[in-house]
Amino acid sequence: MSTSYDAIVIGTGQAGPSLARGLAGAGMKVAIVERKLFGGTCVNTGCIPTKTMIASAHAAHMVRRASEFGVDAPGSVHVDMKRVKARKDEISGQSRVGVESGLRKLENCTVYQGHARFESAREVSVGSEKLAAEKIFINVGARAVVPKMPGVDEVPHLTNSSMMDIDFLPQHLIIVGGSYVGLEFGQMFRRFGSEVTIIEMGPRLVHREDEDVSAAIREILEAEGIHIRLNAKCIGFSRRGDEVIAQAECDEGSPEVNGTHILLAVGRQPNTDDLGLDKAGVVVDEHGYIEVDDQLRSSVPGIWALGDCNGKGGFTHTSYNDFEIVAANLLHNDPRRVSDRILTYGLYIDPPLGRAGMTEAEVKKSGRHALIGTRPMTKVGRAVEKGETQGFMKIVVDAGTSEILGAAILGTGGDEAVHCILDVMYAKAPYQVIQRAVHIHPTVSELIPTMLGEMKPL
Repeated sequence: MSTSYDAIVIGTGQAGPSLARGLAGAGMKVAIVERKLFGGTCVNTGCIPTKTMIASAHAAHMVRRASEFGVDAPGSVHVDMKRVKARKDEISGQSRVGVESGLRKLENCTVYQGHARFESAREVSVGSEKLAAEKIFINVGARAVVPKMPGVDEVPHLTNSSMMDIDFLPQHLIIVGGSYVGLEFGQMFRRFGSEVTIIEMGPRLVHREDEDVSAAIREILEAEGIHIRLNAKCIGFSRRGDEVIAQAECDEGSPEVNGTHILLAVGRQPNTDDLGLDKAGVVVDEHGYIEVDDQLRSSVPGIWALGDCNGKGGFTHTSYNDFEIVAANLLHNDPRRVSDRILTYGLYIDPPLGRAGMTEAEVKKSGRHALIGTRPMTKVGRAVEKGETQGFMKIVVDAGTSEILGAAILGTGGDEAVHCILDVMYAKAPYQVIQRAVHIHPTVSELIPTMLGEMKPL
């Protein structure tokens, strides 16, 4: 016997709880299912805890630099990792508790804890309970990939999730993967005091970025003493006493890296393999992502997929936007679409990277007649005043339409400043709107109009 609902929401990441509130507020009888931690990746093992730890690492870094600002900080810097973890746990925990308590108090909503599995296109089991609904929304997120590399099962290794349990300082952290997760943890633990080596299979870090961005990121990390190994082939692992060994044939350096801990940061995979999607007839691609249309409907009418599990974004902000798209279409007769959004994200090393739209390489490949403007952070007064002059900003516009095609701001405040560019892109307004705007001095954003006034053909 099944308990009937108007809607079932599986997962409590960034899309699920908001959608449950919207549906329940519209008078629907809603069930929401969570098998482990309320709040999903962002709250528990992603954005909130990692950025909290990055803040602690930044504090340690600035204490070491205090003399540059005329401040005496006698003695060596000591980072108490147990207190770092306790602060992270408290902030993350507050968010998790807030999500759970909000759902449990929500009128017209019933919370189930357990693993949801499809029994059919309209029925889901949670333990011994069976739930039925005409509308089912999947928001189950993703997890770290553990690659099938030689010896990986023979050595202890960490992922972004298990890194959250660390309350000690690794002597030498070896990170496999030179993209967002690996770089953020790498700089963070270097600032805490660990020796750090990053091993990347590709020819450069964060390969989805332009080459000049990748090169600048490498320069920033190496300036802090992080070892970078690129073009790594035949990566394998072994143990030697208390040490873990990473074998990697690289362009430069020894074929072995001796360390104490290994972090695997080589990608994510959707949590769709144990949902019984085959019983519902839901189609997934070769990587396990649920195939959806422009309004996030799966191959089965009445079933939607939101967040990391649909392969349409992989960020907290895209997951939340998925909720907005589904809610707009279902509840407000507002035909919003995934294709309406512009790609944007941040890389939270210090200084951060804020990205929006197309890269320079993508614009060149498209064959468009375009203009490009650049400016080093050494020529941004705000950055000079803060003593944070690493990085640069650049913007690419269509020479014919004056529409902004993309931008990258690698520098202090870049993750915030990029939004004034992004908003004009959404408005489909010409770049002259920003160029003629009067921005506050002294800020990073005030130099964007200057940069736009100095563009050259791409």
